[in-house]
Amino acid sequence: MPKLDETKPFLKVRIAVMTVSDTRTPANDTSGDALAERITNAGHILADRLILRDDTDAIEAKLRAWIAAPDIDVVVTNGGTGVTGRDVTPEAFHRVLEKTIEGFGELFRMLSYQKIGTSTMQSRALGGVANGTYLFALPGSTGAVKDGWDDILQWQLDSRHGPCNLVELMPRLREHLKPAK
Repeated sequence: MPKLDETKPFLKVRIAVMTVSDTRTPANDTSGDALAERITNAGHILADRLILRDDTDAIEAKLRAWIAAPDIDVVVTNGGTGVTGRDVTPEAFHRVLEKTIEGFGELFRMLSYQKIGTSTMQSRALGGVANGTYLFALPGSTGAVKDGWDDILQWQLDSRHGPCNLVELMPRLREHLKPAK
């Protein structure tokens, strides 16, 4: 079970949410709603939220804008991670990622297997880092979003989580970008 060290301060993280879908609207984006609600209920800041169609170039452009924004620490997308022709979120991610976090997708599928069995193999959920910003791509179902947040991201984005968490690494994510002395 996750452990929180209550002697450490909770640090708010600024998180942007992107729903990738050809059919979702603000009125029926239940996955985006679930994610936004979980982010704010955890005490973090919902820095931005939008819905984009399954278009690799549009997804890449928005990811690049958010990665460059100093007021966004994390981007979480939902949708477009399947294997059909319109599912292009991972392709957009691969265009911008500097480093992948293989363990995120592996852990997501392991946890998902316990709920949906072998159907989890159809998910191309992934995580990574670009320009000091964490990026995570979750499947578009509301259940998958809840699983990804509740079982993984809420803990790794909590500065009190032990033995380690992603928040404590944030100050060092851009070390390779610092000018040489």
